[in-house]
Amino acid sequence: MSNQPDQRRPLIVKCTAGSDDAERCAQAFTVAATAAASGVAVSLWLTGEAAWFGLPGRAEAFVLPHSAPLADLRDTVLELGTLTVCTQCAKRRDIDPADLLPGVRISGAASFVDEALQPDAQALVY
Repeated sequence: MSNQPDQRRPLIVKCTAGSDDAERCAQAFTVAATAAASGVAVSLWLTGEAAWFGLPGRAEAFVLPHSAPLADLRDTVLELGTLTVCTQCAKRRDIDPADLLPGVRISGAASFVDEALQPDAQALVY
């Protein structure tokens, strides 16, 4: 096993669906967590109804048959990458920074664009 840092390009995943579109939501979390667990630098952005999953207890209540528990996927990303809730999405839902899980941040489109335009970055939107 090499001690060299992972040279794969960073992955930015934007999840635009929550419980309203459970399969799309779970896919975004699964891809982000799988990439993070494999050593890829991952940034998961929660927008729209997915913004709720930055709060305690929300991912734990999500159930999708034959899918890994959303809370486990979220925790993998939190441990190994970054998790961001969209500023506008948070405001529309009256979500304040104090409401979020430790390690989750609120940030806006400018930050997303900055991440997505980094050299060799790959952005996926679900």
